[in-house]
Amino acid sequence: MSQSRRIFLGTTAAAALSAASPMPTRLFGQTGKRISIVGFGCGSRFLSYKNEDEAIAVIHKALDLGITYFDTAYDYGAGLSETRVGKALGARRKDVYLVTKLPARNGDAAMRILEGSLKRCQTDHFNTVQIHSLTTEEDLAAIEAKDGVLNMLYKMRDQKVVHNVGVSCHTDPKVLKMALERHDFNVTQFALNAARIGQARNDGNPATDSFETLALPVALRKKMGVTAMKIFAQEKLNGKTSVDNLIRYSLTLPVGAVILGMPKVEHLEQNVAIAKAFQPMSRTEMNGLNGQLSEYKASIDTFFHDHVDA
Repeated sequence: MSQSRRIFLGTTAAAALSAASPMPTRLFGQTGKRISIVGFGCGSRFLSYKNEDEAIAVIHKALDLGITYFDTAYDYGAGLSETRVGKALGARRKDVYLVTKLPARNGDAAMRILEGSLKRCQTDHFNTVQIHSLTTEEDLAAIEAKDGVLNMLYKMRDQKVVHNVGVSCHTDPKVLKMALERHDFNVTQFALNAARIGQARNDGNPATDSFETLALPVALRKKMGVTAMKIFAQEKLNGKTSVDNLIRYSLTLPVGAVILGMPKVEHLEQNVAIAKAFQPMSRTEMNGLNGQLSEYKASIDTFFHDHVDA
C-alpha cells in the first residue's frame, strides 16, 4: 500500500472516529448550562464564506459534530453574520448557546441594535449578550454611565430577553479587571493564548501583565463563565507551534470553551478532532510553550492594542 494511501485511510478513520465520539462539554460558570469546549466563532473567518448556502452548511456541520456554542455580533458584517446564524439554526436554536455582542455604549442605541439582532437571529432571547471589545478606562466609563449599555442589559436580563450579561476584551487586561471587579457580569470573553497577550506599552515592549494573570483570577473568583478568544493571535502564532498545542494550552486553562474562527470546513474538522481528543497540558508543558512563543509577544500585544473586531 502506498504511503499516500495509508495517510488517506488514516485521515478518513480519524474523521470517522471524531464524528462518532462525543464533544466534551463544560459547565459554564453559574449560567446553569453546559457548552461544547470549542465554540464556533462567527466573525471575519465565518464571513469569508462568500456564498450564504456554504456558510449555512458549515454551521449545520458544526452542529452535527457537537458544537453547541455560537458566537456572533452585530459588528460582524453589520448584521450579516447574525442573519446567517439565524437562518442556519432554525429549529435547532433550542439546542445551542447563542451569543451576540453590542458595539454601542449608549443604552438607547444599543437597544435598537439588540432589537435588530433578535430579528436577524430569529430568536426571542440570547443566552448571552456581550458588550463588545472593551478598550480604555474612558470606554468603561461610557459603558457604566447611567444611560449606558450596561444598565440597559441589566434591564433586558430582568426581562429574560438576555439570560446572561458579559463583556469581551483583547486590548487592556487592567481595564477588564477593573470592569469585572466593579460590575455584575455573568460571563466574560478575552484573549487567552500561549503567547500570553497583555497590554502594549508606548515603546512597543510587552507589559508584564496579561489577561491570564489579571482578568482570569477575578472572573473565577466571581464564578463567571469564561471563554477564550484570539488563541491563534489572529493567525500570528500559526506555524510557530502546532494548532494542537495552541488549542490544548487555552483549554487547559479554567475556561468553558475556546472560540475559534474556521474559514474552511477542514479547519472545523481538525479543531473538533483536537477537542474530542483533548488532554490537559502539564504546567511544565505550558511554561515551555510560553517560553517558546515569548519572542512574539511584543508584536502581538501591539497588534491587538489597536485591533478592531469586525
